[in-house]
Amino acid sequence: MFGEDDIVRSHKGRLDLIGNIVVLFFLVIFARLWYLQIYSGKELYRYSIENTLRKETVNAPRGMIFSRNNQLLIHNIPRFDAVIIPQYLKNKKESIKKLGMILKMTPDEINKILIKNRGQARYRPVVIKKNISRKEVAIIETENFKMPGVMVQTFISREYSDKEIGGHLLGYISEISQAQLPKYRKRDKFNYKLGDFIGQAGLEEQMDLQLRGEDGFEFVRVDARGRVRKNIKGEDLFSEVRNMKATPGNNLRLTVDRDLQIAAYESLEGKVGSAVAVDVNSGEILAMVSRPSFDPTQFSRGLTSEYWKSLIDNENNPLRDRTIQEHYSPGSTFKTITAIAALEEGIVKKDQVIQCGPTFKLGRRRYHDWKKDGHGPTDVYKSLKRSVDVYFYKIATQLDIDVLADYARKFGLGTKTGISLPRETSGLIPDREWKKKRFGEEWQLGETLSCSIGQSYILTTPLQLAMAYAAIANGGTLYHPYLIKEIFKNDGEVIEKFSPKEVSKLNISKDTLEAIKKGLYQVVNEQKGTAWWYRGVGIRMAGKTGTSQVKSMTSKELFSKCEEMPYRDRHHGIFVGYAPAYDPKIAVAVVVEHGCHGSSAAAPVVRDVITKYMKKYYPQKYALYAEEDKKKMKQFWLDEKARKEKLKKESEEKEEVAAESTEEDT
Repeated sequence: MFGEDDIVRSHKGRLDLIGNIVVLFFLVIFARLWYLQIYSGKELYRYSIENTLRKETVNAPRGMIFSRNNQLLIHNIPRFDAVIIPQYLKNKKESIKKLGMILKMTPDEINKILIKNRGQARYRPVVIKKNISRKEVAIIETENFKMPGVMVQTFISREYSDKEIGGHLLGYISEISQAQLPKYRKRDKFNYKLGDFIGQAGLEEQMDLQLRGEDGFEFVRVDARGRVRKNIKGEDLFSEVRNMKATPGNNLRLTVDRDLQIAAYESLEGKVGSAVAVDVNSGEILAMVSRPSFDPTQFSRGLTSEYWKSLIDNENNPLRDRTIQEHYSPGSTFKTITAIAALEEGIVKKDQVIQCGPTFKLGRRRYHDWKKDGHGPTDVYKSLKRSVDVYFYKIATQLDIDVLADYARKFGLGTKTGISLPRETSGLIPDREWKKKRFGEEWQLGETLSCSIGQSYILTTPLQLAMAYAAIANGGTLYHPYLIKEIFKNDGEVIEKFSPKEVSKLNISKDTLEAIKKGLYQVVNEQKGTAWWYRGVGIRMAGKTGTSQVKSMTSKELFSKCEEMPYRDRHHGIFVGYAPAYDPKIAVAVVVEHGCHGSSAAAPVVRDVITKYMKKYYPQKYALYAEEDKKKMKQFWLDEKARKEKLKKESEEKEEVAAESTEEDT
């Protein structure tokens, strides 16, 4: 049997162990309390405060875009979206029902949206309806306490002053897609996230990093249900929690004249085509319009399925910028380049007369002139004035295609201009090497004949044509086209200015350019010139008409009436002109798809744009020219009346003589 001492001794080890455990337990508790209260007290206090706060993004306003005359083309307006934050959504069924009544949506429609966004974090807002009315905003804010988790978010939406008029040039913004995220993050070195709006076309896309600014954030105090109680100043709590203001994007001032944009767009009413106007002495783009167009504001506000369907179902493709993304056979507007090459290479002299019949035979094939009876004796001036096909066929037999291609490229044709817009196409100027590489065949002389009048493989954009004729107008300087005059901040500080940039000085003799200018003047300002009836008054325009065939035609189809053909088979109408003819300021290129004739379809658009330009920038010169033109036209009609009366009198006299002769015979 153990005694009491033995029992105590036998339990002493156990008591010591228990005591040590208890002491250790209290030491651990004390250490934990010390860690929480003293070492991590400040940080945990911040966490406790942050549980009552919600960090909200403050979207940076995108930079605004102005015309050359400081007219606002794009600005920002507030947009309100109804959203649900799933993390705070209580009484889900009742809240969704109330929200549906306010937004005129069914609970099923709202639930479908929530299910679709189930994969994202529960604290991220789910947009239920975009661009809600101010009345709907007021009701949601008033009923907010009955719908925890339902709130209104404010966004900055883009507003495009002239809607469709600037659609292609200015572009549009829309939400970045999942597929675009990795590509754009890598390209721009910017941490884009879903929900961000980015430029998707035009200048909005090209200048996105300049325009987008830097988002800020602010903290708001919320209750346990996520409802906003009040905004706070972060520095009142602790230094780590503070609001950060959004930094607005930079603004752009363009070279574009808004009035010319409107004039070009309105003149293209009912037509499918495009117009480009450029300052011949600097390369500044004055107008750039494509029709049909689209309203970029619709993209910014949240594109509806109905509007998107109307765009993609339109066979005329309103989303495509025809000024730089479509290329066309230039037709007879290319004859100017052929004439320059022939004069410079000594193949023909400016006063040299060539007999031009209705056709030109090469081998077993006949090449037809547009005029059934031909034009007779023709020099370089008449070849441009009357657009004599046979004249160019004949000189093309002596003009190597590689030489012609070299001259075309000197004027910037067949290569991208480098304008600050996305997805510009280069067009095509063919030569021997190209055909060998493309088809594995040798170049044929007959193909040179077709190229000499702007057909065959040749493809150009309206912008390229405008820049080429601007180089002719200014005496031989090819400029780089540019759209932006300066980039500046909201406070007016200029970040970057842009100035004219020469691409090259054309090695073309003065005599050649003067001869070409004279011919282009006659096209518009002399009787029987192909654009004589569309010259307008007060502008002294010079230029060249062009008819671009869209398919191969038989001789019978060639001389059939274009307007009676199926619409898609009709020729494109092209006109490129500049003014004033002997003191050029502006050049304009217009293409009207399936317009049949450059004279009747495209020349009036060029005339309208140049008229607006002259009236605005040179009103005194315009008034003087207009007065002189009216006098000339008055005299023309008097002479025309006298001519007709003379012909009538001569006809009557012949009839009388014939009648008398008949009586004598009788």
